[in-house]
Amino acid sequence: MAGPFNWLAQILSIAVFNLRTLPQRVGSSLTAIFGIAGVVAVMVGVLSIAQGIMRTMERSASPENVVVLRSGANSEMMSILMGDDVRFVSEAPGVAREDGDALASPELYVIIDRVKKGSGTDANVPLRGITPPALEVHKDFRILEGRMFEWGLNEVVVGVGARGEFEGLEVGDVIEVARENWPVVGVFDANGGIAEAEIWVDAAVLQPAYQRGNSFQSVYARLESPDAFQAFKDALTSDPRLNVKAMREADYYAEQSGTLYTLITTLGTLIAVIMGLGAVFGALNTMYTAVASRAREIATLRALGFHSGPVVVSVLLESVLLALLGGVIGALLAWWAFDGFSAATLNWSSFSQLTFAFDVSFALLVNGIVFALIIGLVGGLFPALRAARMPIANALREQ
Repeated sequence: MAGPFNWLAQILSIAVFNLRTLPQRVGSSLTAIFGIAGVVAVMVGVLSIAQGIMRTMERSASPENVVVLRSGANSEMMSILMGDDVRFVSEAPGVAREDGDALASPELYVIIDRVKKGSGTDANVPLRGITPPALEVHKDFRILEGRMFEWGLNEVVVGVGARGEFEGLEVGDVIEVARENWPVVGVFDANGGIAEAEIWVDAAVLQPAYQRGNSFQSVYARLESPDAFQAFKDALTSDPRLNVKAMREADYYAEQSGTLYTLITTLGTLIAVIMGLGAVFGALNTMYTAVASRAREIATLRALGFHSGPVVVSVLLESVLLALLGGVIGALLAWWAFDGFSAATLNWSSFSQLTFAFDVSFALLVNGIVFALIIGLVGGLFPALRAARMPIANALREQ
């Protein structure tokens, strides 16, 4: 029985021999490499959509912020809060205050139609009516171009994501809301958060435009600290005057994006598996061709005393090496083509457009390369076993 050192020496010898003959099989080898690269690029590209959506949601949340909705409502679209409800929420324990005023922002949420750039199709864009405390509650809000709208006037500011994805949202443009003209006076960002897909306006002006009276759909509040959440929640749920539920902002956004994230992740995985099967067959073909072309050489080595185990490992190493090259190429291609690419999609929870940037993270690149290595292992296993089990006498007679 060969010792460990002898085994390693045999594996190294056969592997070096295999690599030296690669130029003789450059066509089939490149086919396998670029086939696997295509699989990895597509998989990473699709999954980076889900990563980008999750990153947008994470950037939207602050650990001190909470969202209050009507009990039983799963989104702002399904919620309604009256003026007294808002006042009781603002007076709840744990709400942060500045100059004696509660940092609680009652907000109105409606949907308007805008035309998507490039496609000319209509899309639902969120129009959010805010109150002055919103600028303190949503701390990442920052005007990039133009100015903030004036309270009490029919003026709007648009998120940088909405401006990039939809027509007619540049500073100086005018949009029609509830049969009235509303000039765009500014563009804002929110550190890459979900608010960048929205249009903001004074809630006091938006309420009569949509005949909402003194009603809102949510209250966003800033707490004194994240630890104050439980006392705040208990005070609201135990108040007989209220019928509301309170959620941490991070939990609310995670719930809002859950359906979309699961859908995209499932679709991306399914596509990767289907394409991966094709790549496995490509790798099988490549390695079977390699084994067939070197049948006499492999038989000669075994006749000289080389064991079948090193033959199997050496063939697998070649297959894995080709897969590794394909995986790295595909990962780099996905990073170059997709990372930071801006897009918009429908958020199924709110039935409105969500703007985001593809996020090709390091972990996603590693997963893509690992998937490529799995393809290489599966694609090289059966040809490797064939090489090891090949009858020596028959192989030596092959031309």
